[in-house]
Amino acid sequence: MAAFGRVHLPPLGGAVEWLNSEPLGPADLRGRVVLVNFWTLTCINWLRQEPYVRAWSRAYRDDGLVVVGVHTPEFGFEHQIDWVRAAVAARDIDYPVAVDSDYAIWGAFANQYWPALYFVDADGVISDEHFGEGRYEQSERVLQRLLGVERDLVPVAGTGIEAAADWDQVRTPETYLGFGRGGHFASPHGAALDERRVYDLPESLGLNQWALAGAWTIGPEKAVLAQAGGSIAFRFHARDAHLVLSPDGQGPIPYRVLLDGEPPGASHGVDVDVDGNGVLQDGRLYQLVRQDGTVGERTVEIRFDAPGAEAYAFTFG
Repeated sequence: MAAFGRVHLPPLGGAVEWLNSEPLGPADLRGRVVLVNFWTLTCINWLRQEPYVRAWSRAYRDDGLVVVGVHTPEFGFEHQIDWVRAAVAARDIDYPVAVDSDYAIWGAFANQYWPALYFVDADGVISDEHFGEGRYEQSERVLQRLLGVERDLVPVAGTGIEAAADWDQVRTPETYLGFGRGGHFASPHGAALDERRVYDLPESLGLNQWALAGAWTIGPEKAVLAQAGGSIAFRFHARDAHLVLSPDGQGPIPYRVLLDGEPPGASHGVDVDVDGNGVLQDGRLYQLVRQDGTVGERTVEIRFDAPGAEAYAFTFG
């Protein structure tokens, strides 16, 4: 809603559930400075932003700041509230979160991005916005200005999967595995869309190419493994390699990660041990690789010991 050229905080109705709070709206928040944060649980950009939002919520809560998280899903499995609850618990989020599975709040803001920040003053006017990662110092200064406080910035150091990307080394883009947005697929004979096929890995992969081995079905937003022993390989250049996975309602699915055909050792991600072993049991983003030492072009392969793995997208950092 706009009045005299100013855009006001729109309604926050339409959420299927609220976590950590009763439902909130503009009337409940009037007189408070509000930071609205749109996110989705598999978004690596949000995961690396979240330690800042969490720190601001705690540091400025007594000064009148209310952070409102809005979880709007990108992938189908992210509509499951249990996965959202798990993400809230894993990230130690204690501020209100609207579960926006029907995109009602997303539409009210005309939002288009994950993550997105909207800065609302005590009169309910949206005074600033920011999309994507970064700009942390400026964003915190905006909050201080709206709150009428001035002090040192909150120290923030993301760890594990929340650690900042090594942007100088990221030469591989986010890559979707469903045919709706996918590309760079390199298994021989190409992809069969929406039908089960047995795939093979090529003799080699070019940079930013990926391939499947085993019996998979490639659908609009995901590739689903039909038989145990299937794998996905990706040739990338970045410090970190992540893969969005879900277990398709199956029990835990053990997997093993290889880096250039060998156990990753010190270059294992947080969801893999030094021998490359991990378990797919939650729908979320899994960190497979964090290269130790010099970052170079590598091939990561993840092999699944049981059927039912759903693979959605690779991201890098």
